[in-house]
Amino acid sequence: MVNKKSSQKRVYIIHGWGASPDSNWFPWLKQKLEDRGFIVTVPQMPNTLTPDFNEWLSYIQEVAGRVDNNTYLVGHSLGVITILRFLESLDTGQKIGGAVLVSGFSELPSPVDHLPWLHDFVEKSVNYVKIKERVGKIIVIHSDNDHLVPLESGEILRKLLGAELIVVPHAGHFLVRESPLILKNVLKIISRSS
Repeated sequence: MVNKKSSQKRVYIIHGWGASPDSNWFPWLKQKLEDRGFIVTVPQMPNTLTPDFNEWLSYIQEVAGRVDNNTYLVGHSLGVITILRFLESLDTGQKIGGAVLVSGFSELPSPVDHLPWLHDFVEKSVNYVKIKERVGKIIVIHSDNDHLVPLESGEILRKLLGAELIVVPHAGHFLVRESPLILKNVLKIISRSS
Protein backbone atom coordinates (compact mmCIF):
# COMPACT_ATOMS: atom_id res chain seq x y z
CA MET A 1 0.00 0.00 0.00
CA VAL A 2 1.40 3.39 -0.99
CA ASN A 3 1.61 6.00 1.75
CA LYS A 4 -1.11 8.59 1.04
CA LYS A 5 1.31 11.40 1.78
CA SER A 6 4.05 10.01 -0.44
CA SER A 7 5.45 12.50 -2.89
CA GLN A 8 6.43 9.74 -5.30
CA LYS A 9 4.55 9.87 -8.59
CA ARG A 10 2.24 6.93 -9.30
CA VAL A 11 1.06 6.03 -12.79
CA TYR A 12 -1.74 3.58 -13.58
CA ILE A 13 -1.99 2.32 -17.15
CA ILE A 14 -5.47 0.97 -17.93
CA HIS A 15 -5.69 -1.30 -20.96
CA GLY A 16 -8.69 -1.81 -23.21
CA TRP A 17 -10.91 -4.59 -24.45
CA GLY A 18 -9.21 -7.91 -25.19
CA ALA A 19 -5.86 -6.62 -23.97
CA SER A 20 -3.58 -7.36 -21.01
CA PRO A 21 -0.69 -5.67 -19.18
CA ASP A 22 1.65 -7.32 -21.72
CA SER A 23 -0.18 -5.97 -24.78
CA ASN A 24 0.80 -3.14 -27.09
CA TRP A 25 2.92 -0.32 -25.61
CA PHE A 26 1.94 -0.93 -21.98
CA PRO A 27 5.02 -2.91 -20.79
CA TRP A 28 7.35 -0.61 -22.72
CA LEU A 29 5.81 2.52 -21.17
CA LYS A 30 5.83 0.92 -17.71
CA GLN A 31 9.55 0.20 -18.00
CA LYS A 32 10.40 3.67 -19.33
CA LEU A 33 8.52 5.34 -16.46
CA GLU A 34 9.99 3.03 -13.83
CA ASP A 35 13.45 3.84 -15.17
CA ARG A 36 12.65 7.46 -14.24
CA GLY A 37 11.67 6.53 -10.69
CA PHE A 38 7.87 6.42 -10.96
CA ILE A 39 5.71 3.72 -9.38
CA VAL A 40 3.81 2.17 -12.30
CA THR A 41 0.91 -0.29 -12.19
CA VAL A 42 -0.70 -1.94 -15.21
CA PRO A 43 -3.59 -3.91 -13.72
CA GLN A 44 -5.06 -6.91 -15.50
CA MET A 45 -8.62 -5.74 -15.91
CA PRO A 46 -11.15 -8.53 -15.30
CA ASN A 47 -12.95 -10.52 -18.00
CA THR A 48 -11.31 -8.53 -20.74
CA LEU A 49 -13.23 -10.18 -23.62
CA THR A 50 -16.64 -9.61 -22.05
CA PRO A 51 -16.00 -6.69 -19.69
CA ASP A 52 -18.56 -5.70 -17.12
CA PHE A 53 -18.72 -1.98 -16.37
CA ASN A 54 -19.33 -2.30 -12.63
CA GLU A 55 -16.58 -4.90 -12.31
CA TRP A 56 -14.07 -2.70 -14.18
CA LEU A 57 -14.95 0.40 -12.17
CA SER A 58 -14.74 -1.47 -8.85
CA TYR A 59 -11.42 -2.96 -9.84
CA ILE A 60 -9.77 0.33 -10.76
CA GLN A 61 -11.10 1.82 -7.50
CA GLU A 62 -9.54 -1.05 -5.57
CA VAL A 63 -6.21 -0.91 -7.40
CA ALA A 64 -5.78 2.87 -7.28
CA GLY A 65 -7.09 3.35 -3.77
CA ARG A 66 -7.11 6.92 -2.53
CA VAL A 67 -5.64 9.13 -5.23
CA ASP A 68 -4.00 12.55 -5.04
CA ASN A 69 -2.11 15.04 -7.20
CA ASN A 70 0.80 12.57 -7.46
CA THR A 71 -1.50 10.07 -9.23
CA TYR A 72 -1.60 9.91 -13.03
CA LEU A 73 -3.79 7.79 -15.26
CA VAL A 74 -3.05 6.56 -18.77
CA GLY A 75 -5.82 4.79 -20.66
CA HIS A 76 -6.20 3.08 -24.00
CA SER A 77 -9.52 2.55 -25.78
CA LEU A 78 -11.99 1.03 -23.28
CA GLY A 79 -9.54 2.02 -20.56
CA VAL A 80 -10.32 5.67 -21.33
CA ILE A 81 -14.04 5.52 -20.54
CA THR A 82 -13.15 3.43 -17.48
CA ILE A 83 -10.83 6.22 -16.31
CA LEU A 84 -13.53 8.84 -16.93
CA ARG A 85 -16.05 6.84 -14.89
CA PHE A 86 -13.44 6.41 -12.15
CA LEU A 87 -12.84 10.17 -12.03
CA GLU A 88 -16.60 10.74 -11.79
CA SER A 89 -16.69 8.42 -8.78
CA LEU A 90 -14.06 10.33 -6.77
CA ASP A 91 -15.15 12.21 -3.68
CA THR A 92 -15.26 15.99 -3.70
CA GLY A 93 -11.77 17.27 -3.01
CA GLN A 94 -10.00 14.28 -4.50
CA LYS A 95 -7.97 15.23 -7.56
CA ILE A 96 -5.33 13.48 -9.64
CA GLY A 97 -2.36 15.15 -11.29
CA GLY A 98 -3.33 14.35 -14.87
CA ALA A 99 -4.40 11.86 -17.50
CA VAL A 100 -3.34 10.79 -20.97
CA LEU A 101 -6.21 9.29 -22.96
CA VAL A 102 -5.24 7.27 -26.05
CA SER A 103 -7.74 6.17 -28.73
CA GLY A 104 -10.55 6.74 -26.29
CA PHE A 105 -14.20 7.64 -26.24
CA SER A 106 -16.90 8.86 -23.88
CA GLU A 107 -19.84 8.06 -26.13
CA LEU A 108 -20.58 4.95 -28.15
CA PRO A 109 -18.17 4.85 -31.12
CA SER A 110 -20.18 3.78 -34.16
CA PRO A 111 -17.83 1.09 -35.55
CA VAL A 112 -18.18 -0.99 -32.37
CA ASP A 113 -21.83 -0.39 -31.47
CA HIS A 114 -22.54 -4.10 -32.07
CA LEU A 115 -20.83 -5.05 -28.78
CA PRO A 116 -23.73 -5.26 -26.29
CA TRP A 117 -21.57 -5.03 -23.13
CA LEU A 118 -20.17 -1.69 -24.31
CA HIS A 119 -23.49 0.04 -23.75
CA ASP A 120 -23.10 -0.25 -19.95
CA PHE A 121 -19.92 1.85 -20.11
CA VAL A 122 -21.58 4.69 -22.02
CA GLU A 123 -25.29 4.36 -21.18
CA LYS A 124 -25.23 7.18 -18.64
CA SER A 125 -24.06 10.60 -19.83
CA VAL A 126 -20.54 11.48 -18.74
CA ASN A 127 -20.33 14.32 -16.20
CA TYR A 128 -17.55 16.30 -17.86
CA VAL A 129 -17.75 19.16 -15.34
CA LYS A 130 -17.19 16.79 -12.42
CA ILE A 131 -14.30 15.09 -14.22
CA LYS A 132 -12.57 18.41 -14.93
CA GLU A 133 -12.75 19.23 -11.21
CA ARG A 134 -10.99 15.96 -10.36
CA VAL A 135 -8.05 16.02 -12.75
CA GLY A 136 -5.26 18.47 -13.54
CA LYS A 137 -4.02 18.33 -17.11
CA ILE A 138 -5.64 16.04 -19.72
CA ILE A 139 -4.02 15.11 -23.01
CA VAL A 140 -5.97 13.19 -25.64
CA ILE A 141 -4.01 11.28 -28.29
CA HIS A 142 -5.87 10.01 -31.33
CA SER A 143 -5.13 8.92 -34.87
CA ASP A 144 -6.76 10.25 -38.00
CA ASN A 145 -7.34 6.69 -39.26
CA ASP A 146 -8.43 4.76 -36.16
CA HIS A 147 -10.67 2.00 -37.51
CA LEU A 148 -12.24 1.23 -34.11
CA VAL A 149 -12.66 4.63 -32.48
CA PRO A 150 -13.06 7.50 -34.96
CA LEU A 151 -11.19 10.78 -34.54
CA GLU A 152 -14.54 12.43 -33.77
CA SER A 153 -14.41 10.68 -30.37
CA GLY A 154 -11.09 12.36 -29.60
CA GLU A 155 -12.48 15.71 -30.69
CA ILE A 156 -15.45 15.26 -28.32
CA LEU A 157 -13.06 14.59 -25.43
CA ARG A 158 -10.99 17.65 -26.34
CA LYS A 159 -14.01 19.90 -26.46
CA LEU A 160 -15.92 18.68 -23.42
CA LEU A 161 -12.92 18.09 -21.13
CA GLY A 162 -10.93 21.12 -22.21
CA ALA A 163 -8.14 18.71 -23.10
CA GLU A 164 -5.19 19.11 -25.41
CA LEU A 165 -5.74 16.93 -28.51
CA ILE A 166 -2.81 15.46 -30.39
CA VAL A 167 -3.77 13.96 -33.75
CA VAL A 168 -1.27 11.44 -35.09
CA PRO A 169 -1.41 10.64 -38.82
CA HIS A 170 -1.88 6.98 -39.81
CA ALA A 171 -1.40 5.49 -36.31
CA GLY A 172 -4.57 3.39 -36.34
CA HIS A 173 -5.70 2.26 -32.89
CA PHE A 174 -2.18 2.58 -31.39
CA LEU A 175 -1.59 -1.18 -31.32
CA VAL A 176 2.20 -0.78 -31.31
CA ARG A 177 4.93 -2.12 -29.03
CA GLU A 178 6.53 1.26 -28.34
CA SER A 179 5.27 4.82 -28.41
CA PRO A 180 7.73 7.61 -27.63
CA LEU A 181 4.87 10.06 -28.24
CA ILE A 182 2.79 8.60 -25.41
CA LEU A 183 5.82 8.59 -23.10
CA LYS A 184 6.60 12.21 -23.98
CA ASN A 185 3.06 13.29 -23.11
CA VAL A 186 2.88 11.35 -19.85
CA LEU A 187 6.12 13.07 -18.81
CA LYS A 188 4.66 16.38 -19.96
CA ILE A 189 1.60 16.16 -17.69
CA ILE A 190 3.75 15.03 -14.78
CA SER A 191 6.15 17.96 -15.20
CA ARG A 192 3.30 20.44 -15.54
CA SER A 193 1.68 19.35 -12.31
CA SER A 194 4.89 19.22 -10.27
